[in-house]
Amino acid sequence: MSRMPTSGPHDHVHPHVPHGHPGLTRRTVLQGMALGFGAAVTASLVTAQEAVAAGTSVTLPGFSAFASSVKTLKSGQYYLVESSGLPPHNMMVGITNWQQQVPVPVPYSGSNAWRIPVSPKLAANPISAKTNLFRGAIALAADGVPIFNALNNRGEDSYLIGELDEWGGHCGRADDYHYHTAPLHLSKTIGATKPIAYGLDGYPMYGSVEPNGTALQPLDEYNGHMFKGKYHYHGTKTYPYANGGMRGVVTVKDGQVDPQPVANPFRPAGEPLRGATITEFARNGSSAFALAYTLSGSRYRINYTATLQSVSMTFIDPNGKESTQTYARKT
Repeated sequence: MSRMPTSGPHDHVHPHVPHGHPGLTRRTVLQGMALGFGAAVTASLVTAQEAVAAGTSVTLPGFSAFASSVKTLKSGQYYLVESSGLPPHNMMVGITNWQQQVPVPVPYSGSNAWRIPVSPKLAANPISAKTNLFRGAIALAADGVPIFNALNNRGEDSYLIGELDEWGGHCGRADDYHYHTAPLHLSKTIGATKPIAYGLDGYPMYGSVEPNGTALQPLDEYNGHMFKGKYHYHGTKTYPYANGGMRGVVTVKDGQVDPQPVANPFRPAGEPLRGATITEFARNGSSAFALAYTLSGSRYRINYTATLQSVSMTFIDPNGKESTQTYARKT
């Protein structure tokens, strides 16, 4: 499936990032330790006291494969999922329609954790993602990364217009990384018969086969179906890619499932950097990152550090000229 460029900005519920095209040159040495990175960030987000206050630790199929970086608890009618919002795999490479956002850790923990109903119920009036849910997440992947509607708020398929990286994700206006397609690649880690995600209505999302390993059966308009008396979704390589809406009971407010966590922006919203292609991304430890992109035949780089307290970004143009900007983050 080919991608086509677009001229419009990509809007999400969270404000995005700024500036014209502060640059990059050659990439420095910043290679990531993926799972170790996730564990380090999550440890900084979730204290033992917070975990006890939030609920009881539980094992939830799918999430358990990422236990070093994703915490799952149970509190009353909800499973609570805590993470940094950053996946164990690489990010950003392949984006050709970029609004100059970069991924930073987000404190999805404590009262800002993701909530998944323990006992989902089918809705009498399901909500279609073709006409609603253009803000916020509609599902949560097993690696702790939220999944948004496949369509942006202009009704465009984010994948087809080049907004997504090789893993189906990109960053929103708060520099919050999230998917717009189902992360089918997670099945290689989780196993083909385990959920790769959960809808925010509580129903699990499987990959390319049924939970018992048999061939995928026909799906409804929400990318799901009943199987052995229970409903579930599937991720697919064609639209709607993930759950095509909320087949289960949810509350929707201002175009998004409510409640859900908040990612606070730390810098002003920016404009699309037309003609740019992200070619490289790397990370070192839990807070150091490097992104490289090409523009008009030249190579630019952004080296940055990001913690929950602050973000410092150094922009380097093709001639080696540097400029640095530092931002305090809202807590």
